[in-house]
Amino acid sequence: MKTIPKQEKLHARLTEYYNALATIDTLSDKEAEKLYKRIDRTIQRLKQEEEESREWVKLLASSSDELEARVKDTKNSEKKVLGLSRAPANGTIDYRENITHHFARGTNGYKLFIIFFVGSIAGFVAESIWCIMRHGYYESRQGLVYGPFSPIYGIGAVCLTAALYQYRNRSASYSFWGGLITGTVVEYICSWVQEKLFHSTSWDYSHLPLNINGRVCLLYSVFWGVLGVLWIKSIYPRMGILTLKIPDRIGKILVWILLVFMIFNCLISAFAVIRWAERVDGKNATNSFERFFDRHFDDERMHKIYANLDFSNTGQ
Repeated sequence: MKTIPKQEKLHARLTEYYNALATIDTLSDKEAEKLYKRIDRTIQRLKQEEEESREWVKLLASSSDELEARVKDTKNSEKKVLGLSRAPANGTIDYRENITHHFARGTNGYKLFIIFFVGSIAGFVAESIWCIMRHGYYESRQGLVYGPFSPIYGIGAVCLTAALYQYRNRSASYSFWGGLITGTVVEYICSWVQEKLFHSTSWDYSHLPLNINGRVCLLYSVFWGVLGVLWIKSIYPRMGILTLKIPDRIGKILVWILLVFMIFNCLISAFAVIRWAERVDGKNATNSFERFFDRHFDDERMHKIYANLDFSNTGQ
């Protein structure tokens, strides 16, 4: 016996219902009520099947995308460019972290702090190089008073990791749009917080098209999207493979030491900038705490550290 395809069965049933509804006046009240109940049951069943099919289609789409991306990342990791190895596949990092129960696996606190620390240094270096290439001279791009750190990049790296980690084994389009949205939001929030807390700005995109309050613009949002792809597909796995080489005990102790240092550094930097802003507004020191910052972080030193900081564009 030949099996009728499911679609044909559905079409036949619907046609039956359509014809019955079109001739409902030929049925008795009891027959009509019975028909309506049958149709209601069919409608509920169709809705349930529709929801199940939708979830199944989503699963098929995500599974095929992930499997294809994992194959591509694995093949790329086996290639070399100018004799240098490509980044390892994220799937390889996941597997090694899990089988070794590494202290900085996944997106736990240890991993995120390492990313913040390294990202802050990398951002400082990148901005310094860009300044030299663009202007022909070195200018400080520090974000903290002690050390070569630019926390905005560290924060950006952490946010990108947190947002894109679930898509690390997916196609690059997920990383691009995730990076674009995440970077734009982080950049806007950081600009707003800096202006409200420190009455200063470190960047202004008002001269660029499609900007929002000068805090973000389309051009740099696209840069964030590209950075999202580079980060989760190239930079993060390289950092992950290096992190795996750090012994658990040494790594945990080192992270806690650096965490205490960075908290201290951030607090001192915040107080120094606040006091600098007060001096710009003509406010004299009124206690030993403020005089300490006036002596150790005077205007000349602060201007050398924060050469790009501007107190004139905040309406204060």
